Amino acid sequence: MASQQHQPVGSSCQSASLQQQQLQLSQQQDFDPVHRFKMLIPQLKESLQNLMKIASINLSHNTTIDNGVKSSDATVPRFDKSLEEFYALCDQLELCLRLAYECLSQSIDSAKHSPNLVPTATKPDTVQTESMSYSQYLGMIKSQISCAKDIHNALLECSKKIAGKGQPPGIM
Repeated sequence: MASQQHQPVGSSCQSASLQQQQLQLSQQQDFDPVHRFKMLIPQLKESLQNLMKIASINLSHNTTIDNGVKSSDATVPRFDKSLEEFYALCDQLELCLRLAYECLSQSIDSAKHSPNLVPTATKPDTVQTESMSYSQYLGMIKSQISCAKDIHNALLECSKKIAGKGQPPGIM
């Protein structure tokens, strides 16, 4: 009997742990632009269907008014509101795609500029085949520092040129 009481407590801890993991997974997926894009597609389809239905109702209503069959007393759904909703979803999808593209390009740049890991001194026995030597790593870092200095110098030159154009020509 005591073992039967212990099992529900263990299963409730497991279910609470499982629920917490699912909550963390859903929060991570909210930040994933591709997952968000996939979630917005059904909403976009529904919004487009609603937009077409409202456009059809408005077109039919306006046709009957133009033909003189019916007066404009009936209320019809607003086309502009449904169009605005559709465009808002399109904008969200565009942002998701741009964010996904930026993440991909950053990942590619990261792999390009620092493709291999440097083995740590704490774990010398776990040398990875794709890791680079320390001297290779130093060379890569020196080239990155050189590139950063070049960019810094170019920005300084541009700022001096811009500052020089703001002054009268005789002062320089």
